[in-house]
Amino acid sequence: MSAIRVLVIGAAGRMGREVIKAVVSQSDMSVVAAVDQMGMGSDAGALAGIEPLGVAISESLPDALSGAKPDVAVDFSLPAAVMANARTIVAAKVAAVIGATGLTDENLTELAGICDQHRTPAFYTPNFAIGAVLMMQFAAEAARHMDAVEIIELHHAGKLDSPSATAARTARLMANAPDSKVSNPSADHGPARGTTIEGIPVHSVRLPGLVAHQEVIFGGLGQTLTIRHDSIGRESFMPGVLLVVRKIKALTGLTVGLENVL
Repeated sequence: MSAIRVLVIGAAGRMGREVIKAVVSQSDMSVVAAVDQMGMGSDAGALAGIEPLGVAISESLPDALSGAKPDVAVDFSLPAAVMANARTIVAAKVAAVIGATGLTDENLTELAGICDQHRTPAFYTPNFAIGAVLMMQFAAEAARHMDAVEIIELHHAGKLDSPSATAARTARLMANAPDSKVSNPSADHGPARGTTIEGIPVHSVRLPGLVAHQEVIFGGLGQTLTIRHDSIGRESFMPGVLLVVRKIKALTGLTVGLENVL
C-alpha cells in the first residue's frame, strides 16, 4: 500500500510545523508539498525543526496541487483564507482536512455543497484534540441532568477568533442534547458576562502562556460540576489530525466533528 501523500497549508505557522513533524514521523504517509505566504522557498522540514525533506514552501496552492498530486490537503492557515483554499482543494478532487478556525454555519453549508458537487470528501473540526472531543461529549451528557451551565475558554494571545469554535460547538451540543435541561437566567446581566450561544454564557480569555483550555461549569441544587480540558502543547492535536488523514478517503461529503471518526 502506497504512502498517503499530504499537502500542508499554513506550513510555516505553529500548527503547520507540528503537522509536518507528525506526518514525517509516520511510516504510512509523507509530506509532498507545503504552502504558506511566509517562508517561501524554505525547506518545509528544516523550517519545522527536523531534517530537510526536499520540499520547498510554495505560495501557490494551485501549483502545489497540480505539481505534487497529493491525496490529502491539511489546512491550518488563517481564517480569512480557509474558504478560498477549500474551494480550490475540493475542485482539484483532493480530500480536505480543515483545522483553521472561524468557519460559520454558512461556510459549512457552502462547503458541503462543493463536496457533493465534486464528489470529494472534506473534514472540519474546531478541535483535533481527542480529549477536547471527549470533554464536549461529556458536557452534552451532563446537560441532560444539571440545571445551568457556563463556559470559560482560555487561549493564547494570538488567537484571532473569540469565542472559540470549540466553545461554540460545546454550547450547541449541550443545548441540542436530548432532554437538555441547561439554562441560565443570569445570562443577560450585562456586558461583563461575556457573550451567549444558545442561551449559554461563554467567556473568553486571551493571554500569553496559554495554548488551548476550556472549562464547562455546571450548577445545580447544592452542587457544581466542572469538566475541563487542557492542551498544554500543540502536539496534543496531532493524533486527531493523523487519524483523519488516514480515514478521510473513506468518508463522503463534508464531515464535521472528530467524534464522527473516533
